[in-house]
Amino acid sequence: MKILRAEFAGAVHAPGRYPAPTLPEIAFSGRSNVGKSSLLNALLHRKALARTSRTPGRTQAIHFYRVNDRFLFVDLPGYGYARAPEALRRSWRPLVEGYLEGRSSLRAVVVILDIRHDPAEGDVELIEYLAHHAIPAIVVLSKADKLPRGRQAAQALSITRALAACP
Repeated sequence: MKILRAEFAGAVHAPGRYPAPTLPEIAFSGRSNVGKSSLLNALLHRKALARTSRTPGRTQAIHFYRVNDRFLFVDLPGYGYARAPEALRRSWRPLVEGYLEGRSSLRAVVVILDIRHDPAEGDVELIEYLAHHAIPAIVVLSKADKLPRGRQAAQALSITRALAACP
């Protein structure tokens, strides 16, 4: 599909304030600083539509991006380590869970994992949570450029095996 138009459609900071589900949605989730916003920018052929940062935890709300006026990409706050106050990080869980459990327009969640590391407890919990709620998960491995080519395939296989053990 050719991306003709991609625009920021809004942000949600509190549960229950989500926009009306009028278009199909694909959400992007992963640990803080795994590359969610960078992946969105790459898919949308934009350099800075989704804000990127080297500081973990910059996405502190749910961000909606309208694509070709046909569907939405949704950038969820990261989990795990984030440079944000503890109270703010705790508020992200009900925000994200409310979104995931209540969106009739949600078609899938792209779970982004850093290829350099085996899945962390939070990654496994997310994948199990999605399976429990019958939400399709699409696993994407990021940061392959930071791993020697000779190790990329072996590490991808290791991650695949670890995730296959998830119920």
